[in-house]
Amino acid sequence: MKEKNEIAVIKFEVPALPEEIVVAMAEEMDGLEELFDFDRIKIPSGGGLAFEVPGEDEENPDVVKEIKGVIVDHHPINAYWPAKYEGANQAPECSSMDGKVGSSGRNCKNCPHNKFGSDGNGKACKNMHRVYVLTEGSMFPQLLTLPPSSLKNISNFIMKQIIMKGHKSSGVIVKITLKKATNANGIVYSQAVFTVDSVLDTDTAAQMASYSQMIKEQTRKIAITDIVDEYVSSDGVPAQDSEPDDMPF
Repeated sequence: MKEKNEIAVIKFEVPALPEEIVVAMAEEMDGLEELFDFDRIKIPSGGGLAFEVPGEDEENPDVVKEIKGVIVDHHPINAYWPAKYEGANQAPECSSMDGKVGSSGRNCKNCPHNKFGSDGNGKACKNMHRVYVLTEGSMFPQLLTLPPSSLKNISNFIMKQIIMKGHKSSGVIVKITLKKATNANGIVYSQAVFTVDSVLDTDTAAQMASYSQMIKEQTRKIAITDIVDEYVSSDGVPAQDSEPDDMPF
């Protein structure tokens, strides 16, 4: 019998991309990488507790209270939009795919737009984190972009539940839910919460690690092209910034 709080070890159906698809991706997508994208998971505003995920009807996405799958890739991104969001799509003036160096060539750590208070409250440059989640039965992962207000949660999860437990993020089934939080100005917002649901068995974990390495060849090429995709919630409201004390670093 499984002990209380013991995490189950399970199998997971790892997508097996046929060789012809891998070859076709390399040939047909040549020069089109920046246009390629993954289905996106959206976080609501106002403290909502349900994600918006793509469904069969593009105009009517599904609403779910939890996302369960394997994190096959995750990485920080930064983006600076000088104009206030007013409902229009817009590309960032500067962006970074690793959270270290911006497209302008400036070091993010020393950039004045990346300092607290640079937008009057939080940072003018938005620090975010992309998380690619592969759900069972899917060939490709879905993309969840975490706003600044969820960075501490993903950081603590990776450190305490993944690294310190001897796991890799691609070796466990993660459950992602939402909780309601309130910032210093009394604004209620939704925050992503991560927990390990189960651990992949040794063989499955090895297969998933290979899949993760393969999919990164695509995920790391997805440019930041639109504020709506990265920083606007499912109901059209810009994401919340964290207070300085809430940041993981």
